[in-house]
Amino acid sequence: MTTYKREGAITAHAYSIAIKPQGITLYNYAARIFLMLIAMLLIVVTTKAQTGNADKYKYTFTVAKDGSGDYKYIQEAIDAMRVYPLAPITLYIKNGVYNEKIELPANNTDVTFIGEDVDKTIITFNDYSGRGKLTTFTSYTAKISGNRFTAQNITFVNNAGRVGQAVALYVDADKAVFKNCKFIGDQDTIFSAGETSRQLFVDCYVEGTTDFIFGPSTAVFQNCTIKEKTNSYITAASTTPGKKFGYVFLDCKITATDEATKVFLGRPWRAHAKTVFIRCEMPAQIAAEGWNNWGNPENEKTVLYAEYKSKGAGAHPAGRVGWSKQLTDKEAAAYTLENIFASGSNPDLPGEKDWFKQTSLKPFSWPVKK
Repeated sequence: MTTYKREGAITAHAYSIAIKPQGITLYNYAARIFLMLIAMLLIVVTTKAQTGNADKYKYTFTVAKDGSGDYKYIQEAIDAMRVYPLAPITLYIKNGVYNEKIELPANNTDVTFIGEDVDKTIITFNDYSGRGKLTTFTSYTAKISGNRFTAQNITFVNNAGRVGQAVALYVDADKAVFKNCKFIGDQDTIFSAGETSRQLFVDCYVEGTTDFIFGPSTAVFQNCTIKEKTNSYITAASTTPGKKFGYVFLDCKITATDEATKVFLGRPWRAHAKTVFIRCEMPAQIAAEGWNNWGNPENEKTVLYAEYKSKGAGAHPAGRVGWSKQLTDKEAAAYTLENIFASGSNPDLPGEKDWFKQTSLKPFSWPVKK
């Protein structure tokens, strides 16, 4: 009997040891399930908060050098903006020279910059390719990547001088509109980036030396003044193969300084460059041949360089290179903003049907501090 009891005791003790870890495991499992449910509930609440209560977020920002705004620096205001906002954001910028390098990232969509006066609201910097580790594409003064961006009454400057590539504006945002703005630099003033991006410049002023409007985007310059400062090339498109439109200049005025005696409308940075001037005024300094193949005759087979009803002393349709084109009335009629900026397979994206019509100047309404 003693042996029996001892065996039973050992058996019971062994059993209790065996089930103890299992009890802990069940307890831990239940605890984990409970914590998961709490976490899911928090996610649901947080998600609801992210898409609701739009009025609790800030949508109007101000920048002023004199300290009268929310911030003294433009980048500080950008950094304070909510990404993917629930309503459009407006940044009012008071007159002043803002010596800073700014970037509006891709997740800062639907942002508008409104300057007080285009000649007095100036964003400037002096980076250039070859300065330290900088390249052409990091030499910008302002980089705009947030879609549906608008700028009004602002001057963008790269004041590095004639030191090579030095970008004033790098814009790869889609559906970007610049109204009554100025872009001042030398080589590579505007980099219109983004293979599928579309940008509109209305009533703007652009000046530079070499290839000072370049890139792959579809960009329209409407009623703009384009000033060439030396003997060189105005455009250097790298239009994405397969696109119908690259650069289009509508009713623009091309000017040149006295230093310039032979100016080309463009040369192809890449083989499928597309650049068209429609009803533009040309100065006498425009070379009779008009276009350059960038040292590669093969480019002549793939580019689209065209004009329609050019006027002024530099309009020489008969003297243009044989591989360029003079558009017919029917061909020119296709160059409407609706056609150039056609939405393609995504017609229901925000602002897709009318973003290029939003070009009226908005008032500079400095908000009253509460």
